[in-house]
Amino acid sequence: MTPIIDVHAHFSPPSTHEERMRVWQAMLGKGIYFPEPYEWSLERTLRYMDESGTAMQLLSNIPANLPGLRASNDYGAALVRNHPSRFGLLAALPTDDPSAAVAEATRAHEVLDADGFAVTTRYNGVHLGDALLDPLWARLDDWGATVFVHPDARLPPTLDHPAPLYEVAFDTARTVFDMVFRRTFARNPNITFVIAHCGGAFPALTGRLRLLGDEPWVPQGVTAEDVDRQTSTLYVDTAATAFAHSLLPAMATVGADHIVYGSDWGAPCTTEASAEANRASLLSCGALSSEEADAVADRAIQLFPRAARRVAEPAR
Repeated sequence: MTPIIDVHAHFSPPSTHEERMRVWQAMLGKGIYFPEPYEWSLERTLRYMDESGTAMQLLSNIPANLPGLRASNDYGAALVRNHPSRFGLLAALPTDDPSAAVAEATRAHEVLDADGFAVTTRYNGVHLGDALLDPLWARLDDWGATVFVHPDARLPPTLDHPAPLYEVAFDTARTVFDMVFRRTFARNPNITFVIAHCGGAFPALTGRLRLLGDEPWVPQGVTAEDVDRQTSTLYVDTAATAFAHSLLPAMATVGADHIVYGSDWGAPCTTEASAEANRASLLSCGALSSEEADAVADRAIQLFPRAARRVAEPAR
């Protein structure tokens, strides 16, 4: 079995029972009916990684406030220091505050030795396409950084359905298309963007954008050629989407060689059973050849070369 490099894995710092209860009650208030409070476990994570043949997880966690975000990045960096051949860190950035985001990116890059960065499509109401974030993208472009884009899972329910079920896919599409219109991807060609969940709904809707994006009634239109140029640079992961229904639109939009493996491990909604069903489907759904599916499993080696070098080192 090809060793798996997982770009979409979550973690959370240690917390008290009271803190976990507050998070759980907030989820219940948004219609997400987990039966009990969730606690991330290092031991359970390493056990699942061993059982599933996962060589490394690139860890991300994006708290909604700056002190929590910085503390989370510090804890993630400690996990990598203690398990350098098993984990990498995608440092979270507070993209509601451009100055704070640049400062935290610099700290993560120079002090925490992060392997890449993680951002939310809409962080405290600010979308990634906002022009205020241009200095952040310019800095990350200078570094040739890899940036993992995750939807806003804190959204309220839609039609009484919890947001993580499907609303996150449309949230992702809105943000990606806004960044296409604002030419964020075109202006920062040295950033490698990895979009969660097979890109959400954006691959399936890209044909519509190509057809209508430059019509006279569309402000600041974008041509089909520009849509293709920008979206073809993006990577997407397979978290909870390793099925033909999601993979085929992604292949048509970004290409099979821009699909990377993601499990969504560490999210409260992911279990060993669901993660394994998703991984098995990657190999059996028929969207990818066996060679293409094997390449997906270790493609992150190309995107995170420093982390990939640690995979080859003996576990410590």
